[in-house]
Amino acid sequence: MKDVAARAGVSLGTVSNALNRPEQVSDHTRRRVEAAIEALGFVRNESARQLRSGRSRTLAYVLLDAGNPFFTDVARGVEETAEAAGRAVFLCNSGDSPDRQASYLDLLEQQRVEGVLITPVGRAQERLERLRRRGIPVVVVDRDAGEGFCSVNADDRAGGGLAAEHLLELGHDRIALVGGPTSIGQVADRFAGARDAAAAAGATEPLLLETAGLNVVEGRRAGERLAGLPAARRPTAAFCANDLLALGLLQRMVRLGLDVPGDLAIVGYDDIEFAEAAAVPLTSVAQPRQQLGRTAAELLLEEAQGDPAHRHRNISFTPELMVRASTRAT
Repeated sequence: MKDVAARAGVSLGTVSNALNRPEQVSDHTRRRVEAAIEALGFVRNESARQLRSGRSRTLAYVLLDAGNPFFTDVARGVEETAEAAGRAVFLCNSGDSPDRQASYLDLLEQQRVEGVLITPVGRAQERLERLRRRGIPVVVVDRDAGEGFCSVNADDRAGGGLAAEHLLELGHDRIALVGGPTSIGQVADRFAGARDAAAAAGATEPLLLETAGLNVVEGRRAGERLAGLPAARRPTAAFCANDLLALGLLQRMVRLGLDVPGDLAIVGYDDIEFAEAAAVPLTSVAQPRQQLGRTAAELLLEEAQGDPAHRHRNISFTPELMVRASTRAT
């Protein structure tokens, strides 16, 4: 910075203002500083700046599964809000592993990030409390965190109800619920909503096909199990806990020569971009993915900046059913 100041013919304080408070510097002076920076190839040491100020300008999002487009879409929303606020974002993929999640949280605590967004694996309450005691605010994404933290989610129970009501209205009385493990809160809530809708309509209790994960491979395996059931007992419709499962199920049905939706109507969840682009466009329960990320980042920045009006709260969005050819032939 001293070299920049000398070349531009200004004080060190003026260089600092040009970099950090440009509105306090005349346009002419700012252009001289910028020309000196360009000529010298100067890059300020952001780490030293943060150490001196005692304040980071970096947020982190610990996402559950980078292979699931739902979470990458949420991350885009986080990045939009962070960029507008002059912040950088670390993206950390826990891969649905509690051990990897713990390692990332340790690293982020050491880095003294300004705040952490997280879609947690398992019971992480105690570890998140520790971050907060360190002065690092936390916002939980795609979960209702209860008291003590801000959180952003969609009403999964209502979303499951939308899916089942749609299938029941189409005349399907035998419905399979495909997804798991059911210890995952979102899966349990989505299936609970579907069961509520079936009970309210006086329909048969849905058949649970629990899977080991929420991915395309598990969807294909569920398709094999469904196809292996006797025709008299086989469900005529399936509600999958997410779109990746639904796409795997759809692939298996097509390869087995079964018609979708004639032999099996399929509803997914999340409405990722691939849902509409599938060979048989997938009916899905849509969540506002990027809006979830933007809202979570706004809450985090509000808390991190010490807004006196800030209060911990949960913001829940209402899902919407997107009807396509996998349930209703066109």
